Amino acid sequence: MKAVVLVGGEGTRLRPLTHTIPKQMLPLVEITMLERVLAGLASHGVTEAVLSLGYRPDAFIRAFPEGRAAGVRVAYAVEPEPLDTAGAIRFAADHAGIEERFVVLNGDVLTDLDLGALIRFHDDCDAVATIALTPVEDPSAFGVVATDSDGRVVEFVEKPPRGSAPTNLINAGTYVLEPKVLEHIVPGRRTSVEREIFPELARTGRLFAMADGKYWLDAGTPAAYLRANRDILAGRYASLGGLGAREVKSGIWVAPSANVDGEVLPESFIGEAAEVAEHACITGSVLGSRSRAGAGAKVSSSVILSGVVLGASVTVTDSIVGAGAVLEEGCTVSGMSVIGFGARIAAGAHVEGERVPASVTITETSGVEGSDASDVAELFGSVRRIS
Repeated sequence: MKAVVLVGGEGTRLRPLTHTIPKQMLPLVEITMLERVLAGLASHGVTEAVLSLGYRPDAFIRAFPEGRAAGVRVAYAVEPEPLDTAGAIRFAADHAGIEERFVVLNGDVLTDLDLGALIRFHDDCDAVATIALTPVEDPSAFGVVATDSDGRVVEFVEKPPRGSAPTNLINAGTYVLEPKVLEHIVPGRRTSVEREIFPELARTGRLFAMADGKYWLDAGTPAAYLRANRDILAGRYASLGGLGAREVKSGIWVAPSANVDGEVLPESFIGEAAEVAEHACITGSVLGSRSRAGAGAKVSSSVILSGVVLGASVTVTDSIVGAGAVLEEGCTVSGMSVIGFGARIAAGAHVEGERVPASVTITETSGVEGSDASDVAELFGSVRRIS
């Protein structure tokens, strides 16, 4: 079976990280988000994925030059201009010559959805298109999908006022589509599948939806990105297979080449050749490959990407630090701050709830001079590849 994976967005909610690399290429415990999504597809029999690309397509093509990732053959469909979701689906399907039933999903949604069950439901209903639904506590920030007792879609409600939604089931961003759906999408035209194509199909009575209560997370915000890493470490989503790390204690994963003299507490991951100095403490966090936490540094509920230098007595809490960044002695970063690739935080500085843009300077640790952010991604972005 083939899949179209939508990865063309600019990832604005994760800036400045996404000024450097697309969000789907950001690592989740040192395996890219995209590969974790593709691995899930492979486990359900998907053999080929067409990546619908728009923003920074070169990053994907360079990462998988042999056209294979996480056990799935990968093809690339680069949009000449933004075509929105339906336009992107049609463009990618045409590019790949898809003429049979296929799956569509968003590349920044992590889910343990039972795709096989969704396909069987699709068959049983003789549907032309089927939407996966997931329950949420507060549907007011999402697109709500109401169905009848047979699962036939009867209404779409976009971001209903709190307490007014007809159901708490929302569009989970995974679809099973028959090729005839493509006939409803004008080639080369910017078109939304959610706002235009699905309502049109609903009027035919052959658009269905099935709820699935398994793990689901839109990982497109800093808070969700941090949660995704925590959920992986806690075993709530996917696994750590293929990382080369071992669980030295319950909830503590350490690569054999890491050097840990300080303290590491659950749920945490210490990457290859990473260092945790004396009196440093890593709690509920990821310390990426070749990153160094200096003496007395404290990292909690955060993700430190690869090649980062945390000076002595640095404190990082509830934040993301981009690859190659340098946080000098005694500085603090907190409050869901996002530090860009290669940025430098001066000694003693306090950063709270801020987005610090990527910047490159010549330093002992990076050896980079006059490079741009994409060069930093190449230097430090040593996320693992799973074939």
